[in-house]
Amino acid sequence: MRRAVVIGVGAHLPERVVPNTHFEAFMETNDEWIRERTGITQRHFAAEGEVTSDLAVMAGAEAIKDAGVEASSIDLVVLATSTPDDTMPSTATKIQHRLGITGGAAFDVNAACSGFVYAMTVANSFIIAGTAKRVLVIGAETYSRILDFNDRTTCILFGDGAGAVLLDAQEQKGTNDDRGVLFSKIHSDGQYTQLLATNGGVSSTMTSGKMFMVGKEIFRHASTKMPAAVEEGLAELKLPLSAIDWLVPHQANMRILASVGQKLHINEEKVVATVPKHANTSAASIPLALYTAKNDGRLKNGHLVACPALGAGLTWGCTLIRW
Repeated sequence: MRRAVVIGVGAHLPERVVPNTHFEAFMETNDEWIRERTGITQRHFAAEGEVTSDLAVMAGAEAIKDAGVEASSIDLVVLATSTPDDTMPSTATKIQHRLGITGGAAFDVNAACSGFVYAMTVANSFIIAGTAKRVLVIGAETYSRILDFNDRTTCILFGDGAGAVLLDAQEQKGTNDDRGVLFSKIHSDGQYTQLLATNGGVSSTMTSGKMFMVGKEIFRHASTKMPAAVEEGLAELKLPLSAIDWLVPHQANMRILASVGQKLHINEEKVVATVPKHANTSAASIPLALYTAKNDGRLKNGHLVACPALGAGLTWGCTLIRW
């Protein structure tokens, strides 16, 4: 059976670090309040003139270098982002060119915080179908561009960054011990579009708009749909919860991570959490967390990794990867 095997991982964060104390100067909040409610201590914001493709190119280049392959061997680039450089062309095509990828195709996927799982599902489908052999999947965001800095319930939660994985088509035995993506499935329910959205868009207001969120409802949906997505994958593979070596969920905030882990009966030591230092980087959060766990030695070949996410749409899903 053909599997999409992770052969390289990369990440990039903007140089500017923004601590919680930054917000004290212009709104009623403080470091203690933010830490207690979210677990976040800092985040990174892109510099003036620094765009999503800049972050994505750095992360993608590192993933290619980590894999030890030539950029020319990549035949598909899938970028997960809800903060593209421009309305058109797709930011993925700009990344494709800047990385020296000359063949195949490139396109963006917009599923907000579920973007990386959506992009992985698309990439996995291309590889299984035999229409792509090597796919660069990137999650990259500059959410600082769409935050409402008058709304302390949202602006403190988000940051900018990029993470990438390089997938390679490899023939495997077709068992749960195979390396690569074992399961990837996505869902959406458009009746909840106004729980997390922006108040503008090209067609509606001719602006990008600013983000708003109904936090309690998003927490409720994330705490149920993300665990359910993991359980769906394990059921299809006929694996128990104990088979998971690492839970690498979308990094929304520490309370959601704790809730998802508890509902799946996974010890907190098995939950990879980068949200304290990165905040919520939307589509970039899972690949940034994978990069962190790989490079600090926690994530090793043979480990089963569960990557659930929920985002605006509402969209949600899960990817299960044998590292």
